Amino acid sequence: MRSFRDRSAAEPFRFWRAGSREILLDHPIVMGILNLTPDSFSDGGNFLSLDAALDHARMMIEEGADIIDVGGESTRPGATPVSAEDEIARVLPVLKAVSERWPEIPVSIDTTKSRVAAAALEQGADIINDVSAMRLDAEMPIVSARSGAGLVLMHSRGGVADMATYESAIYTDVAGEVLSELGSQILAVEEAGVDRKAIVIDPGFGFSKRTEHSLALLDDLDRFSAYDVPVMVGFSRKRMLTEGDVRAPFTIEQKDEATARLNGLALERGAIMFRVHNVGVTRRALDDAWKALTLEG
Repeated sequence: MRSFRDRSAAEPFRFWRAGSREILLDHPIVMGILNLTPDSFSDGGNFLSLDAALDHARMMIEEGADIIDVGGESTRPGATPVSAEDEIARVLPVLKAVSERWPEIPVSIDTTKSRVAAAALEQGADIINDVSAMRLDAEMPIVSARSGAGLVLMHSRGGVADMATYESAIYTDVAGEVLSELGSQILAVEEAGVDRKAIVIDPGFGFSKRTEHSLALLDDLDRFSAYDVPVMVGFSRKRMLTEGDVRAPFTIEQKDEATARLNGLALERGAIMFRVHNVGVTRRALDDAWKALTLEG
């Protein structure tokens, strides 16, 4: 199984191009989640005020976040879609404030809508994190290409309201099919003018996938080096961590520890970026794992 440290035969990922920034990939990159929604599955409603959102951003940065990911629409199962206007109203004040207070920290906008992405980029966002891999808005690749923003293409199926359900979780070879579908989206955004050095892919753990599919993806994560772009993973607090475990229910703290352990496995199998709620516990685990991998290499 090939890991990130085994890339000596190929050109390593030295950086991720994100607008005017080049984000060095010389260590595990932690993306801290800042949800500005009333209905997200884990922390919905916790950061609706500007002060609360900025306090949380500050804490994540102090704990070692490399990127802050701002989102204004939930993708939990059965989530109600949000209009572009409402999403913009939720995210722009916080995104602008984070960009101004911590200019050294790249900011990501978590959205599937080109209008929201364009507005966020104007207010300082560097990255578009699209959980639909730009399937749901034909203008999104154009916005991305014109801006030069960093781009995360996450695999999912269906729309916002059902992509986190099991409705379309039907696979014969889950890793092969996810790779194929992501490959189609990479080609689509490149045809729109996006530089491949701006692209990161995310297998979409828990999105349109049963727990057994997500675990199979983790086992085969090294296959995702096929497109020669960095790989991001997002296990944080998802049901795959505990589903079927007779010891349930689990506390948030236990889920965060489980998230950190899976992130360590993903690092060994080629991932270099990690999207999480609890930055501190993951930062410590990844730094320890990276040190061990570096010494072994």
